[in-house]
Amino acid sequence: MSFLKKLAGDAVLYGMSTIVGRLLNWLMVAIHTRAFNQPEMLAENGLFYTYMIPLNILFTFGMETAFFRYASKKENQAEYFNLILSFIIVFGATLSGLIIAFATPLARAMNFPHSEHLITLLAIVLLTDAICAIAFVKLRANNQAKKFVALKLANIFINILVTLFFIYFCHGIVTDRFLPEHKPFISTFYSVEKGPDFIIYANYVASLLTLLLLWKEFVGFRLVWVWDKLKVVLEYAWPLMIMGLAGSINLTADRLLFRRFLPEGFYPAFPDVDTAFGIYTNVYKLSIFMTLVVQAYRYAAEPLFFAKMDDRNSPRMIALSTKWFTIACIVIWLGVSLNLNWIGLILGENYRQGIFVVPMLLLANLFIGLYGNLTIWFKLSDKTYFGTYITVGAMVITVLLNILLIPHLGFMGCAISFAVSSFLMVASCYVLGEKYYPIPYETGRVLFYLGVAAVMIWGYSFVDNSQIVRSLLLQGLLCAVFMVLIYIVEKKKPGKR
Repeated sequence: MSFLKKLAGDAVLYGMSTIVGRLLNWLMVAIHTRAFNQPEMLAENGLFYTYMIPLNILFTFGMETAFFRYASKKENQAEYFNLILSFIIVFGATLSGLIIAFATPLARAMNFPHSEHLITLLAIVLLTDAICAIAFVKLRANNQAKKFVALKLANIFINILVTLFFIYFCHGIVTDRFLPEHKPFISTFYSVEKGPDFIIYANYVASLLTLLLLWKEFVGFRLVWVWDKLKVVLEYAWPLMIMGLAGSINLTADRLLFRRFLPEGFYPAFPDVDTAFGIYTNVYKLSIFMTLVVQAYRYAAEPLFFAKMDDRNSPRMIALSTKWFTIACIVIWLGVSLNLNWIGLILGENYRQGIFVVPMLLLANLFIGLYGNLTIWFKLSDKTYFGTYITVGAMVITVLLNILLIPHLGFMGCAISFAVSSFLMVASCYVLGEKYYPIPYETGRVLFYLGVAAVMIWGYSFVDNSQIVRSLLLQGLLCAVFMVLIYIVEKKKPGKR
């Protein structure tokens, strides 16, 4: 139980930066979707940030997990920190240089010409964030959770403050909502048409300032290139990178393919493809609730599991923590899905037409989180190549399903493709894990909770939400019944099952 208490405590602490930060960023969606009430205005921004997800994986190259694997012992930390960070700097600078050099053709290929300046800024952000990621993983390895949280929150608050200055303050002035006397000056650098660009400018400023705030972690760093040792690290890391890259494409394929395969006029209410894309990318953000728990748990669990990899009780600890993690995710899936009628109000009115896909997106993200837990077996046993096979296979399935389903189901085609491929990742990882690194998961209970939640969500979809008080009471009752069910089942002793 001390293991679970430590895991829960770390998850709460790391979760502060993840949950508070992402919630604050999520609340910014309310400002974005109201300041730019035409969804097509956020299409470019949405596409660029979709590409940032797999690119972030590529730039870090699996080195965060590799750091835990080779620098978990204090005496090895400085050596491997220098080695890993040196690789990240050289590799990242090369990639960023190539992106900047080809910014013009890249902008044209994405059908957003004249966006070279934004691609250049994001290339710098990618390199900066990759360097910061190694410093942050060092903080995690040294159990400096409070400093980790403080700096992560600092990054988020800087981003939000800069965004608010441009998107709320400057936008309000140029649209004559307040301080009209300052409009001539503000109009010299800000316009409604270019407003979405300032979301990226804010990200750029926040990344550079975060790098400066992390300066103490780089004291004593020197650029080194010891090929014999780096080769061993790369052999461990590259399958993780491929796995992460394929996983990120699995995560983003819907948005990367949406504009290409959605037929013009598919949605009569908003026939333009960029309008539909702008709606979907912002509706997708409502699935953030699931990623909050997943990210917080991963930050806490990964270093703890590696530290206890030689403990004979490790499989039982992993099984127990995975069960409660999954239960927490199911509760979130149920709670958010039942309460979408008021949670969806965070979006601007013109963006709410796609809200019906959120339960399926939440389920898909639940599977992604569960898969991340199940992958611990091949990370601990140094069989990371299995993760590569699984995620590459899932990526192929995701791409094919999106190509097949988007033209016929639109938003829901994207969500179904994501959920199916994510489930197949979980299933294949579980089956292989039982063969090569058996862990006593309580599979039956988890499937039972998942099934009950699914029935509740499906049944509630037929309820009329026009009467607010009645719907809120029913939502609360269903959530309470589910929580009581968990309590009753988990309270039973093993002999009474």
